Amino acid sequence: MIKSEDVPVYKASKKKTPASKKAGKNAAQKKQGLVIVITGNGKGKTTAAFGQALRAIGQGYKVFVLQFMKGRKYGEFLAAEKYLPNLNIAMSGLDSFVMRNHPAAIDIEMAQKGLDTARKAIESGKYNMIILDEINVALDFKLIKLKDVVTMIKNKPAGLDLILTGRYAPKEIIKLADTVSEIQEVKHHYNAGIKDRAGIEY
Repeated sequence: MIKSEDVPVYKASKKKTPASKKAGKNAAQKKQGLVIVITGNGKGKTTAAFGQALRAIGQGYKVFVLQFMKGRKYGEFLAAEKYLPNLNIAMSGLDSFVMRNHPAAIDIEMAQKGLDTARKAIESGKYNMIILDEINVALDFKLIKLKDVVTMIKNKPAGLDLILTGRYAPKEIIKLADTVSEIQEVKHHYNAGIKDRAGIEY
């Protein structure tokens, strides 16, 4: 049985930058946190979310990312460990594909524990922005319940920016969002037989 404390949270160094000292002041100036959804079948949803995280960190904000259905240290993870002390990342998945119609029990369990970790991070008040990466896919694969995510969104702190990524965003979540961006695939190098590459896919 996996416990919520078993979901690894990797923290970069505690070194504070001049920007991080302004985090409290900047956060206090925020009137209303936003709910942002990045969805669609095109490449770049996670990349866009991490770009938003980078922008927030530049303003001194603290950012937490929960990556559903991922168990490998991608490039953004490695960069956070080395260079971004205000970015904490947790993974709640295995480094393997999940069967959409027949997910393994371990996949369901890890996703649910990941959701619990995300909920605790939201309730902690430690972060200015939280990114739930691939949560829409976890919902579509029935690894977590829609009602639990909707409740979590509705109960988030007023000043917290919450970003949800992944294709198949449910209409209920789109309705709750302040901003929704849909990335459509026009062309993808996979279709030409070009395999995934470090720095591009991971």
